[in-house]
Amino acid sequence: MKILIAAAEAVPFVKTGGLADVIGSLPQELRRQGIDARVILPLYRDIPEIFHAKMTSVLSITVFLGWRRQYCGLLQMVYQDVPFYFIDNEYYFARDGLYGYEDDAERFAFFSKAVVELLPHLGFLPDVIHSNDWHTGLVNAYLHAAGAQTRKIASLFTIHNLRYQGVYPRFLLNDILGLGESYFTPERLEFFGAINYMKAGISFADIISTVSDTYAKEIQTAEYGENLEGLLQRRSHNLVGIINGIDYSLYNPEQDPMITAAYSVRSQAGKKKNKEDLQKIMGLPVVSHLPLIAIVSRLVDQKGLDLVLHALPELLHQDIQLVVLGAGDEYYERSFSNAARDFPQKLAVNIQFAESLAHKIYAGADIFLMPSHSEPCGIGQLIAMRYGAVPVVRETGGLKDTVLPYDEETGSGTGFCFAEYTPAAMLTALRQAAVVFQNKAAWRKLVRSGMKRDYSWTNSAKQYRKIYEKLWEVQHERA
Repeated sequence: MKILIAAAEAVPFVKTGGLADVIGSLPQELRRQGIDARVILPLYRDIPEIFHAKMTSVLSITVFLGWRRQYCGLLQMVYQDVPFYFIDNEYYFARDGLYGYEDDAERFAFFSKAVVELLPHLGFLPDVIHSNDWHTGLVNAYLHAAGAQTRKIASLFTIHNLRYQGVYPRFLLNDILGLGESYFTPERLEFFGAINYMKAGISFADIISTVSDTYAKEIQTAEYGENLEGLLQRRSHNLVGIINGIDYSLYNPEQDPMITAAYSVRSQAGKKKNKEDLQKIMGLPVVSHLPLIAIVSRLVDQKGLDLVLHALPELLHQDIQLVVLGAGDEYYERSFSNAARDFPQKLAVNIQFAESLAHKIYAGADIFLMPSHSEPCGIGQLIAMRYGAVPVVRETGGLKDTVLPYDEETGSGTGFCFAEYTPAAMLTALRQAAVVFQNKAAWRKLVRSGMKRDYSWTNSAKQYRKIYEKLWEVQHERA
């Protein structure tokens, strides 16, 4: 099978969030399982020069967006056995950062249309195009509008986060997208009088996936559906949930060059050294008897940080230490920084995202706090368990699917969970974790249970393969 994965970002080229980790890791595992998986991305200026230097130019075409004639170059390179294609247009992509521009609607319409129009020129005609999130939602609409040969290609659309949808004014339908009024209907792109790129991806996909089974159910409800729950309910027979994996070669405490001391599920001695090192780096007292709680997160509402701030006065008067790493909304950045100044012996905050420091935090933390209001899958809790940091999570989305609640009677489980979205419920779970932390035998069992769980990409890729096989049959029926 030949699969072309279209996305807005991928590790190691560019990353703003978990989408990049997925697109960087999934195709490698798919190829190990015998699938010819390839990736197509925008050629951002932010891609490091070391990669630019290894790319070769393939060809160029002209892509029309309404009345606009836009240059479209195609470059390619192979990284860790995966062929990557890059769509070049300096006007759209030679900028600082990936998103947040006033013309994002035009930029990603260009990218989506270019993906489809380049298909005859790749020397690789895919059986399935696998597009991801709103940035590539229009790929499926352009497939539908394309010629007969291209229209035969089957499509999978993955929702990584339904909250971000790419909603833009109606006039862009003709002025930029060039799709015509027949596409402005409730069954297609129309969304409360506007056009919706995410809706396009969902509406025109043969199969829709999202990144956990619980999230697939949640987004069909008014609470989590972001006004698309009706469409998702209608398409529920073609909607599946597949948990993301993590790259076990990158996240491996036995041979991670970013941490102080190696350790494993069998030998935990190095974990203590990493905790001491983390305390020194973050300017906290070096003590072993206090549980060290960590938050590694985008600092935004979705991550449940309002619960943390409400609970912070009470939490910091308990016998704990807390480390926060992340950046995001100015309110959260300022609030956590101010609290760290008031409680320098208990709380350390680093307002940025630094990959090396993140690894050190996972390796040094005893508890990993992730109280999200919604969490499609979540990567942090998977990495935390891999490094022996016991997660405390809210039961939502992928957090519910991946963290097994601790059972006092049997000692089974991999973390501590709470359901009600309140500071009190979160504090109760943290107190339970702190109590169990003092029982060294019970804590070691809990840590080992988490470290033994397999959240590598192997199992997830097998589930994607089953979807591709079903779509391969669809594609051949059309042919």
